Amino acid sequence: MATEGWTEVDGALQRTFELPSFVAALDFVNRVGALAEAEDHHPDIAISYRAVTIRWWTHTAGGVTDRDRDLAEKTGEL
Repeated sequence: MATEGWTEVDGALQRTFELPSFVAALDFVNRVGALAEAEDHHPDIAISYRAVTIRWWTHTAGGVTDRDRDLAEKTGEL
């Protein structure tokens, strides 16, 4: 089961966040980056103006793990 607000797309937890401005989107991406570095687990990130799409999945597992679910939840709290 996916974490609230996230959907499973092509073997990854995915969610698009809409931010109030491009600068806010960049700030959000930096916070996600800091989380990823602290956890040594890195998502795919796409930014398009105010929209940021995050995809958490574990390459070695070939899909979503509990770690990805935990990090998706933490991302939603940023």
